[in-house]
Amino acid sequence: MFTLHLAITWMTVGLIWVIQIIVYPQFRRVGEAEFRNYHFAHCLRIGLMIAPLMLLEMGSAAWLYFQGLNSLPFVISLAMFPVIILSTAILQAPLHTKLMQGRDDAAIQKLVRTNWLRTIAWSARGILLCYVNG
Repeated sequence: MFTLHLAITWMTVGLIWVIQIIVYPQFRRVGEAEFRNYHFAHCLRIGLMIAPLMLLEMGSAAWLYFQGLNSLPFVISLAMFPVIILSTAILQAPLHTKLMQGRDDAAIQKLVRTNWLRTIAWSARGILLCYVNG
């Protein structure tokens, strides 16, 4: 189960890096006329990818923890979940809601800037899990 958890976590790490480096900056290149439809399609498709991965990642982490996996790197990696979830709820989700109304360069810039918190937290999870003897 640990190997599966590690693989799922690294899938989310890869996805957040693609979003951070490629997807969010590309929002600036979408014209105003197309932006609402483009952004809606992005949110729908990314949501369909990331939601199941996050559920599997958190579910497998909980299962491992309750099965007795409590090494320090693993426990610290668990502390990244609230950072990721709160960042999403407090920072990124409201910006995406604003962008649903149309292109807003300031909101796009803030989205790119604030998403570093999730990118770093997920990357830290992945790195920490590499030090767990599962």
